[in-house]
Amino acid sequence: MTRALAVLTTVFLLLPQSAFAAEEEFDPSTEFEQHEWIPIHIGPLDLSVTKAVAYLILGSLVTMALGIVLMRWRVRVDPDFRQTIGEWIYDIAQTQIAEQGLPHKAIGRWFPYVASLFLFIWVVNLIGFIPLPLTNETVHILGLDLPTLGIYAATSAISVTLALALMTWVFTHYEGIRNNGPGGYFKSWIPDVPKGLYPLIVPLEILGQFMRLISLSVRLYANMLAGHMLILTFLGLIFLTSIWVFPISLLFGTLFYIFEVGIVVTIQAFIFAALSAIYIGSAIEPEH
Repeated sequence: MTRALAVLTTVFLLLPQSAFAAEEEFDPSTEFEQHEWIPIHIGPLDLSVTKAVAYLILGSLVTMALGIVLMRWRVRVDPDFRQTIGEWIYDIAQTQIAEQGLPHKAIGRWFPYVASLFLFIWVVNLIGFIPLPLTNETVHILGLDLPTLGIYAATSAISVTLALALMTWVFTHYEGIRNNGPGGYFKSWIPDVPKGLYPLIVPLEILGQFMRLISLSVRLYANMLAGHMLILTFLGLIFLTSIWVFPISLLFGTLFYIFEVGIVVTIQAFIFAALSAIYIGSAIEPEH
């Protein structure tokens, strides 16, 4: 069923480009450019809604709807399939993310954050593989200008993943200072080495704290960007003239689509949330 759906989706994505689009050089990188979709200008401030913002808004609404429908609406003692899925997601967030990275005393405080982070990133990643008309581009069909369907993940924009990583980074140091005091927390960055090595070790430790911010954001960004680029590249091969290119591009495009939706979407959301829990937990109890 999943394979058939992926094939149909891939073919559906191909049709508007091959049947209705004007002949032009195909460049998959243009799919990730940010242009004004809904212009909003307030004085010197540009608050326009771009493709990434539109996907983030949709992802937020879907995430809240899932939380309400799966975990709060008509909760029963004997759970049905809907409630079972909600409890399964809750269990992953509780046992595999929060309890593995956070100290026991901090779970009640930070479980809502890491669980929401996991579900939100998973939803945004997944929505990125569903053909949606969230673009300012149109296609002319039968005298009508219709929105162009496309796949795009907001997490393939470094600004989005950096903002998510920055929240975790700020919360990490806030909790470290709140639980250990400024002196105790920053002292925990210095390993037990001879004092003569401090001029070398201390800058490296400070750099390592900033590298957490970079690695957390770049890991999610690079994986989602690479997955979409591969799929769009194989779809773009349809513009070549050889008839043998079509089945090859369709096959590999479908395989990459299934791999991304079935594995990468969930793994990347899990890793981001799990690392967030670990960073916050290690700041609360540096000795562990």
